[in-house]
Amino acid sequence: MKVAEIKALKDADLALKVTQMKDELFRMKRTHRMSPLENPMRITAARKLVARLATELVLRKNQ
Repeated sequence: MKVAEIKALKDADLALKVTQMKDELFRMKRTHRMSPLENPMRITAARKLVARLATELVLRKNQ
């Protein structure tokens, strides 16, 4: 997701997306421990996306 796409989301959608991505990240990590993922860089990309989403959510709450 691009920053512009993140900023276009509504607050409720943003909070939902954060929880979905955290769950997906957890599943990827668990799967990777048992058998390596085809592309382990997806874990890094997902972690960064969660951080971007969470940062935008905090910025909106502080305004």
